[in-house]
Amino acid sequence: MRGSRLVLLGSVLCASVFVFQSVAIQKLAENSLALIDGEIDVEGLQSTVRVVRDRWGVPHIYAPSEQDLFFAQGYVAAQDRLWQMEMWRRSAEGRLAEILGPAAIPSDRRARLLKYRGPVDDQEIASYHPDARRLMTAFVAGVNAFIAQHRDRLPIEFLLTGVTPEPWTIETLLLRQIAFGDATSELRLARSVTALGVAEANRRRNPDPWDDLKVPDGMDLSIVTEEVLSATRAGGRLPEPAVLPTYRSLIGSAAQQVEEAAVSPGSNNWVVSGSLSATGKPVVANDPHRTVSLPSLRYIVHLSAPGWNVIGASEPPFIGVAIGHNERLAWGLTIVGTDQQDVYVEELNPADPLEVRYEDRWEPVRIVREEIAVKGRPAEQLELKFSRHGPIFFEDPARHRAYAVRSALHERGTAPYLAGLRLGQARDCREFLEAAMYWHAPSENLVCGDVGGSISWQASALTPDRRGWSGRLPVPGTGAYEWGGFRKDLPREYNPARGFIVTANHNVQPKDYSPPLMFKSADTRFARITRLMQLFPPARKLTLEDHRRMQLDAVSLQAASDLEQFRGWASDDPAIERARAMLAAWDALYARDSAAAALYETWRGLPGAEHAPARTSSRFRSYAEARLRQAVKELTGRQGRDPAEWRWGRMHTRSFRHPFIAAFDLATVERPGGGGTVAADGASYREILDVSDWDRSLVTNAPGQSGQPGSPFYGNLLPLWATDQYFPLAFSTAAVEKDATHRLLLRPGR
Repeated sequence: MRGSRLVLLGSVLCASVFVFQSVAIQKLAENSLALIDGEIDVEGLQSTVRVVRDRWGVPHIYAPSEQDLFFAQGYVAAQDRLWQMEMWRRSAEGRLAEILGPAAIPSDRRARLLKYRGPVDDQEIASYHPDARRLMTAFVAGVNAFIAQHRDRLPIEFLLTGVTPEPWTIETLLLRQIAFGDATSELRLARSVTALGVAEANRRRNPDPWDDLKVPDGMDLSIVTEEVLSATRAGGRLPEPAVLPTYRSLIGSAAQQVEEAAVSPGSNNWVVSGSLSATGKPVVANDPHRTVSLPSLRYIVHLSAPGWNVIGASEPPFIGVAIGHNERLAWGLTIVGTDQQDVYVEELNPADPLEVRYEDRWEPVRIVREEIAVKGRPAEQLELKFSRHGPIFFEDPARHRAYAVRSALHERGTAPYLAGLRLGQARDCREFLEAAMYWHAPSENLVCGDVGGSISWQASALTPDRRGWSGRLPVPGTGAYEWGGFRKDLPREYNPARGFIVTANHNVQPKDYSPPLMFKSADTRFARITRLMQLFPPARKLTLEDHRRMQLDAVSLQAASDLEQFRGWASDDPAIERARAMLAAWDALYARDSAAAALYETWRGLPGAEHAPARTSSRFRSYAEARLRQAVKELTGRQGRDPAEWRWGRMHTRSFRHPFIAAFDLATVERPGGGGTVAADGASYREILDVSDWDRSLVTNAPGQSGQPGSPFYGNLLPLWATDQYFPLAFSTAAVEKDATHRLLLRPGR
């Protein structure tokens, strides 16, 4: 089965079938590795730049000017991650079918329909940083310099696929991978209202904050069919098996984060003030959970030049630093979940379906015709339609209706993570709050701690101003439900009296904050982190080890609450009684070797929990016993009859598979934690940043810094991640030199 992926690649790419032995494949990869020692002449540089890679694979880039700094960042990013960058770019541009064939057409259609089509002008570019045009121009020149120099020895994925990377432009950096986000939630709730009624649908959704759901005037929700809802999922992920599932992890990026936010992916961050810290200064801790993939979604880099000294992680296309610290402050992020999308139901003109009603007139839809190149067959012709509200994703001719999505991500300044350029030069947490107002996407809780002892938090996102309506249901497109611009009154805190700030994808809105930014479902991670913070007595200050333990905390408050169902009764069946007693005595800790965690998760996954009788009911025991019996049966089938052999880790693994070369797979790892715990799924990158001594800061990044198979940094960090260990994030010159293992000089081309 493992070897079949090489054959599958041939069918997907309509290329020759490559049948190489593992050793031969590895040799090809080694021959295409980027040079990370010695000297390279590079056209486009003005002065010599030093690139020092430490033993964990973090590149520390030292340049005499910011133009050379960002040129070098582009060059170095391409050295380590060019294939990942290529796939990210093609996904956002809607050009995957060029290399993956017909199976990628739905994904390309969706990308073309939803992509940003606004102007790429000075207003758009300068929103990310006052000098963004110059910095971005330098960065893409660095990427292009690497491509030009390595046409004959590009990373092995290019060799095997025949793909040739095209030059990068500023427009490439501004690409968005836009998703339907809350638009899908609106349609799902509309379907629920039709089936259950307004009150019951709202009760089951249980929005936080509470909202008395109201159907928008003039909106008939019964016309929202399952086909409409399905249209928001079309092309959301690449089909299988024609396209390998790991491609999704390569190209997910910002759009994937928008979708994951709706189901609370499990990110956590917090900052404590010096009054609570053993260091006497703030500490920032962050584990922004996302898809665990090969290569890692995150890429750590250190950028040093006059006016810049910032280190941390970013995502494709890697310009600047999105999460990390400079000399004066540290910051972290988690998804807010701000509602940035709305569905508008447009009324079509019965006499002309290319017109929609707005107020008291008919106005034409805009039509864009494009072509999708497809590997192995003729190009696919697209006709895309747009109303004033946005792209039309579904048409219902019988009812004379069309469905359009308006997204804040179609506005200027919403390219993901690029506002990190501003954060990287902030000097204190008050200045950080002002810079955070330029962070428009994805929606993030940005927390800060500075060397002066201040801490702050900003719920950052380009946030629609909905006047008189909540945005929870689709609305008519005839003009009664329009956005009144974008809000400036976003929640924030500066030096709160409690001495700490915590966010965990929960409802961060202050009491009586109105109208809400979003509506959440309950999540216990915020409560757990807050409880852990409050366990420390006033005389006991939090150490860096305390922060590490909190990030790795695998206790589920939801499980702890559910365990009451296994207490106060006993079964006459010895096997079931043993299982009941196991759960009744469990501490709700999701350890790798926990049999109780494996049993509980099997039990929780059974259908029918919503119909459980009250614990005071005479029927409760028989119900509870029957469900537990089914759970024991299922777990026995999976892990054997002996409960001593049951283990949560066998059910909770993370695999690191190369998209199409089995020889470059890394180990599958059993994980503790899980959904609802602080150590939730997806924490490939973690940081604990010590404001008092930057060199004591700790990070993880799995599986490695490089995406190039054969690189010493391809999978070197996986053993640390697998055993929940961190490594120091060297920052000072002395610390970097102490751990330096590879030195590269980039010199101006001659």
